[in-house]
Amino acid sequence: MMLWRSCLSGVLALLLALAVQAAGPPAAAPGQPVVVQLTVDGAISPASADYVVRGIDAAHRRGAQALLLQLDTPGGLSSAMRDIVKAILNSPVPVIGYVAPQGARAASAGTYILYASHVAAMAPATNVGAATPVPIIGGASAPPRQAGGRTADAPPPAQDIEMRKATNDAVAYIRALAERRGRNADWAEQAVREAVSLSAEQALKRRVIDLIAPGVPALLARVDGRSVQTAAGERVLHTRGALVQAIVPDARSRFLGVIANPSVALILLLMGLGGLVLEGTHPGAILPGVVGAISLLLALYAFQLLPVDFVGLGLVLLGAVLIVSEAFVPAYGVLATGGVVALVVGSVVLLRDGPAAYGVALPVAAGIGLAGAGALAGIVWLAARSRRQPVVSGSEELIGATGVALADFQGRGLVHVHGERWQAQSAAALRQGQLVTVTARQGLVLRVRAAAPDKESTP
Repeated sequence: MMLWRSCLSGVLALLLALAVQAAGPPAAAPGQPVVVQLTVDGAISPASADYVVRGIDAAHRRGAQALLLQLDTPGGLSSAMRDIVKAILNSPVPVIGYVAPQGARAASAGTYILYASHVAAMAPATNVGAATPVPIIGGASAPPRQAGGRTADAPPPAQDIEMRKATNDAVAYIRALAERRGRNADWAEQAVREAVSLSAEQALKRRVIDLIAPGVPALLARVDGRSVQTAAGERVLHTRGALVQAIVPDARSRFLGVIANPSVALILLLMGLGGLVLEGTHPGAILPGVVGAISLLLALYAFQLLPVDFVGLGLVLLGAVLIVSEAFVPAYGVLATGGVVALVVGSVVLLRDGPAAYGVALPVAAGIGLAGAGALAGIVWLAARSRRQPVVSGSEELIGATGVALADFQGRGLVHVHGERWQAQSAAALRQGQLVTVTARQGLVLRVRAAAPDKESTP
């Protein structure tokens, strides 16, 4: 009963989410400006980049006056951050970077995003900075230096050169952003080289940001009338009294966000490599290989070594291969189950929304999952039914079969069963032509007894 209640609750929640999604954003009054709001709360990941890029596209389709990008992040992947920055720099819609709510931060990758925004704002009691690049696995960031210019506890030369290259590249990148937006480029370089941070008040004094606002309404009122340069040309913001339409991360974005979490990504990578190694050392185990292949594809996306579309397509193809392989490999449903999981996950990864989007729609993804689950259920049902069928071939089929005694005997004699002559052993005396039933087999000798009286004789 509890299981059925849980399933019913899940279905109702899904239908409610679809109804809310189908309802769309609230409509603006005639002549009322619209501002689209995105919220990035947590590490900058491939999922964050996908969310922001799609949000900018949605704001452009809706004809929004501006896109409000609210930030509270400790940093994240450099590649994901650069995708967001490129989307902002090439956006026809003005982007307002806003570090909020109070107590939030735009550290590391968040500093670059704030510098790239057309308007940079912060709420009171927030901070920005500490933008030094840090390797994902091991190592330190910029090496500490002594007064004489010598490095204390210097890493190996190769690692030192690699970190210097990454640091200099980051410095050039953030200085280019600062010069593009007319902000403090010298402090931006300090934030990269020395990992310094600033409070909102200090950031305003040093021209790192444009203004401080305690909330969204005050922010939109203060930027009203400001002129900014976008990829589509100069735009004047008309945001006073604007209707704020928030775009919250959908199920796909939340799912990708969980995968892109650094801890989850590392676990997926270890599961992927471990599963493939275990399958290689123990061929035929099947389950480690299936789990390893799916986990490795997801881990490659989490570390942004593969784009999300390639991962989704790879999972769909892997799912199809696994389901087809179930018909040729005795995997007891493991391949088919893994195939259904891969199909569903791949379809979710390929999901897109919006009329101009090109991708897999939610009903299609749900249909693929249901079809795969139906195919798996059919395979299980056929396998279970076949186990209940009587044996029709082999030596096991002889047990219970009916034959005819070829001569009178007691002990050892000959019987005719299924068109063949067999040596037979019987404890009771049998007459020629009498029907017998096979009770057991020992090598080439059948154990028989007299058949029940209702057995009909064979010609």
